[in-house]
Amino acid sequence: MEQHKVKTNIVSDPNICGGEPCIRDTRIPVYVILSHLAAGEDYDTILKNFPRLKYDDVMSCLEYAAYLSTEKAVYR
Repeated sequence: MEQHKVKTNIVSDPNICGGEPCIRDTRIPVYVILSHLAAGEDYDTILKNFPRLKYDDVMSCLEYAAYLSTEKAVYR
């Protein structure tokens, strides 16, 4: 498998999509791409349905989701 270095393309701006994390320069929220992946769509289908996206953008969404999953909850 080819190594692929991912550059994070995820931004959050309160003036764009209500501050939802989006893929840079697209106004496509991260959760939209993650929902498509969770539904079983493959990368090629996602890239076909969202022509402004690149493979790195989809990988950035996964990287962002992985980062969020490392947050720890504080129980009191």
